[in-house]
Parts: sequence; structure tokens; C-alpha cells
Amino acid sequence: MEVQTDHMKKEIESMLNNIDFEHIEKHPNILIAARFWDDRRYHAAKVCYKFMRMIDDYIDDRKATGKEISCLEKEELSTKVHHWIECLQGSAGEDPFYEELSQTIATFRIPLKLFHNFAKSMLYDIDHDGFPTLESYMEYSEGASVAPASIFVHLCCLEEKDGVYMAPDYDIESLARPCAIFSYLVHIIRDFQEDQENNLNYFAGDILEKHGITFGELKEIAAGKAIPDSFREVISEYRNEAIKYGMQTLEVLGKLQNELSGRYLLSLHIIFSLYKMVFEKIDVTHGTFTREELNPSASEIRENVQEVIAEFFDN
Repeated sequence: MEVQTDHMKKEIESMLNNIDFEHIEKHPNILIAARFWDDRRYHAAKVCYKFMRMIDDYIDDRKATGKEISCLEKEELSTKVHHWIECLQGSAGEDPFYEELSQTIATFRIPLKLFHNFAKSMLYDIDHDGFPTLESYMEYSEGASVAPASIFVHLCCLEEKDGVYMAPDYDIESLARPCAIFSYLVHIIRDFQEDQENNLNYFAGDILEKHGITFGELKEIAAGKAIPDSFREVISEYRNEAIKYGMQTLEVLGKLQNELSGRYLLSLHIIFSLYKMVFEKIDVTHGTFTREELNPSASEIRENVQEVIAEFFDN
């Protein structure tokens, strides 16, 4: 057993050294963590992530123009999203990417429900600008964050026998939800400035109203206006919410401790740690909440992953 562990540690360290952290666009944590899987599962994660990223960017890029979306255009955007999702259940035609995606879903027995949940949130994005309540944001997160995270956890928990993958006997969404919500709450604080510049807002209306912050003030703060205490109170509320889900994530990791093989359990620790690193940069009292302050550098990300690996194999 010790020999196997030593061999895996060397393999993992070799994988770490082969990751080009300097050129990972936007540092997608989900793919950094998945890189320590076997190549087939890693490729499956890349294919699914590419598809979801394509839809999300398509909608966000349109909103970033700042031009109002007409009813007709909303209908056209919604039809396109529906078409993309429906293609997963039908023929991919002559599109090689959709063919690969369909084969990936079938091979790895990924529940189509997760893609439908994701699409539901993307359709919400088309029809709405922001969230009236924290509850509506949490409902949105089920598709926007829990669905991609559930695919990640699903691929972690698969069992393979003779090259055939068998769906895990777990409630995957329940396992994925705490870390997904934790990371998404951290995500909207980290990307506050960039989102405001792109005409996107993920802070709930009822939380802003509670602390006396207007949507106009959010743009001013993102542009460099002095940060009022009321906005720090908003950040504090979201940070406290993230703490709750962070604690639940640790409970999930504890439950899976003896259930998953080494590299897949390691990847769950890595993705949680990468978002925890950002969480720890959130300084409610003195922070400026800029991209420079909250986005870790490539070297910080690499060092964090290296520390998780070292601690994982020392325990």
C-alpha cells in the first residue's frame, strides 16, 4: 500500500509540473483540479466545461454590450439555448464537437438533467437583469454552479470496470452543492469589479436594499469610488453565507474520505482549497474588492495546489 501511495504521489507531482499555470485562461479551477484524474475523465471534464462555457459566454457577451435586449431577441437567444440542449438528446448532425459531447455524456453516464438545470439558469439570465432576492440567486445557482459542479463530482465518483463506467450510487447534487455554493458566493465577490464593467450584477436586490446600496452605487464603487460601510456590510453578509457552505463542504469531504480513490478525492480538496484561497483574500474591513486584490496570481495558484498535494499525502 505504501509503495502504491509513493508511486501515485510521484505521478501527481509530475502532473503538477506539467500544468502551465501562466497560460490557463481565467484560471478555471475546475480544470486545474481535474487535471490530476486519468486522461479520459479529464478530457470528459474539458468537453463538458467547454460546452457550458460556450453558452454562458454567449449570453454574458451580449449583456456586456449594455444594450437593452428586446423581446424578439430574448426569444431568439432562448431558442438557441433550447436548441443546444436538445442536440444532446438527438442527432449531432455533422458537428464534430456535439458528436464528441454526446459520446462523452453516454460513455460517462452523465445525467442529462444536469445540462437541463444549467440551461434553466442561462434562460433566466436572458430574461432577467440580476436577482430580486437572495433566494432567487440561490435558485439560479442550482443551474449555474451546482450543475457544473455535479458533473465534476459525478466524474470523480464513477466506478470503472473493464473500460465501462458505472454511475455512482450517490446523490451527486447533494454532495456537490456545498462546495458549488461556497465557490459561487466567493466568485461573485472576486469578480465584482469585472462584472459591473460588463453590465452584470449578482448581488441580490433585497440584500442591497437592506444595507441601503443602489445598483448605481455598485457601478461607482467598482469604478473606484470610496467604499461606504454599507457596501462592506453587503460583502460581510455574503462572506458569512460562504462560511456556512464552506463548513458543509468539509463535512462532505469527510464523508468521501474512505469512498473515493486517491486522485479523485485529492481533486475535490484542490478545488475547495483554490476557492478558499480567494475567500481568505476578502478583507471586509479594509479591502478594495478589486480584481488585482482578489485574483490570485499563477504562482499563488500553483503554490496552493502544491501545498494541498503535500498535505494530502502526509495524512
